[in-house]
Amino acid sequence: MSALLGRLTDGFSKLVTQHLTLARVELMEDARVMGSDVARIAAFVPFVLVGYAFLCAALSAFLARWIGWDGSLALVGAVNLVGGGLGIARAASRLKGFRLMNDTAQELNRSVTALAHQTPVPVPVPAVQPATLPGEAGHGR
Repeated sequence: MSALLGRLTDGFSKLVTQHLTLARVELMEDARVMGSDVARIAAFVPFVLVGYAFLCAALSAFLARWIGWDGSLALVGAVNLVGGGLGIARAASRLKGFRLMNDTAQELNRSVTALAHQTPVPVPVPAVQPATLPGEAGHGR
């Protein structure tokens, strides 16, 4: 019985260790991927901002011919606000759908399910033999 309990403890310990290792590896991989994406975005943001500012100025100058500078700047600003709001909403919805450590969670759920539905293995109980005493003739009487 103690050997079975020892094996069960060792197996459970190994399972927990493997889950922790998987979680650590997956977390490091997720952080690496996200870090490289953030660095790439940060590198190109200045170019986008300068180009965007020139484009908005050119569009405002073009529209100023018909609706004046006040109207053209207000129109370009409003279009930017709507477009920016939609972009932020889309990015926020994607972040809500992103699950960190998805593989670890799936493996942990599978292990819990397997442990919960596992049928107990019957432990063989050794047959008890009644004790027999040696005959009294051999005790020197």
